[in-house]
Formats: sequence, C-alpha cells, structure tokens
Amino acid sequence: MSDGNGHVKWFENLTSEDTPEVGGKNSSLGEMISSLKEEGIKGPDDFATPAPAYRRYLEANDIEEKIKSLIDDYHEENITLDEAGQSIRDLIIKGDMPEDVEQAISDAYEELGSRYNSEDVDIAARSSATAEDLPEASFAGQQETFLNVEGEAALLAACKRCYASLFTDRAITYRTVQGFDHMQVALSIGVQQMVRSDIGGSGVMFSLDTESGFDKVVLINAAWGLGENVVQGAV
Repeated sequence: MSDGNGHVKWFENLTSEDTPEVGGKNSSLGEMISSLKEEGIKGPDDFATPAPAYRRYLEANDIEEKIKSLIDDYHEENITLDEAGQSIRDLIIKGDMPEDVEQAISDAYEELGSRYNSEDVDIAARSSATAEDLPEASFAGQQETFLNVEGEAALLAACKRCYASLFTDRAITYRTVQGFDHMQVALSIGVQQMVRSDIGGSGVMFSLDTESGFDKVVLINAAWGLGENVVQGAV
C-alpha cells in the first residue's frame, strides 16, 4: 500500500525504532500489532502521520518563526503563558493543510474504510509527541485526543487541532521546566477506528505493579465504555 510519500505510516509496519518519527504511543502500538499478528492476536490496522508531516505543515504555513517569537516573548515576560499558548494554537488551527499531506491522509482514510467496509469510518485522532515517554521525562497526556471523528473533513480538522495541542499551556510549561527545545519536539497523529463503547469496555494492562515495581503480577485497570476515566485515574 502507498505510504503517502512518507506522510502516513501504517501501524503494522511500525516498531519501537520508529519512536523519533511517530512518538512513543504510536510506535508502541505498531510494535504490539506487528509482533502479535503472527500469534493470531488481533489489532487495529490503522495509521499514523509522522513527524515530517507536522514539520511540513509548519513550513507550508510559514509559522515556525512566529511560534519561536511568541515563545521568546513569553520567556522574556513580554506576554503571559496564556497569551503565548492561545496565539500559537490559533496560528496552527487557522493554517491550511499542505496538499501532499492532505492527500496522503485522505488516501489512508479511504483505505481504512475499505478495510472496515465503511465509507466514513468513525475514528479517534490521537496525539503522540515524538519526545513522549522518555526515561528522563514523560510527555504523556499533555496533547489532545479527539473521539468519534467521522468523515475526511472532520479528520483533517482534528489533525490540525492535534498539532495545536502540542502548545497547550501545560505542555509549554513542562518543556520549559524540563529544558526541552519547543521546536525540536514534533507531533505524530494516530488514526484508529473507534470501538463500540456501548457494548464494550476500555482498560490498561501493566506487566508490573506501577506503585511498588513488583514484576510478578499483571495489573489491569478497566471500565465500561470509553477510556477517559481510566486514563484520568478515576478508575
């Protein structure tokens, strides 16, 4: 299948070595799907947009220098964090998707529909920062995920909102405190088919006890429906 000139990567072809391009979340999903498929364990045949697609978006809309300037103004205390973050997010959301990236995402979404026998697949657009879940810092949960996205136009809009969420106030503050260059972190987007939340559940499984580090146990947290309560720690 086409990889859209490198602007899309199918999960089945991703491994943990692809983390610099698709982030920790998407590379881990790819590793799981590609490894377990041979064992007869089913996983979603979905796709991700890699870091170069994000950088192509910034370049095509000529906004990278504007973002740097706003960050500098914030660090120099000329504007507040709220002003900097909102201005950057507005710049990104109001941009136009480059034609080559848009075509790659549209083609992949159409391919996804053919795999699931649906013209407009309900999907989740999930952010995966390329610096996510490093040993020295965790960026998990700082960027947005959009659920129940249906149709090509809605998907493209969700992608821009995912890009913008790389500059939430929380994310800007965390990178500043951790000493990360804001412009060196990029964003990948995982596009996955939604599961029927009214007839199923969501959960997270760990191969150790996350509080004690005890590694002789499998720990599962789960709840009916969508996974927000699990991710937020309410379950």
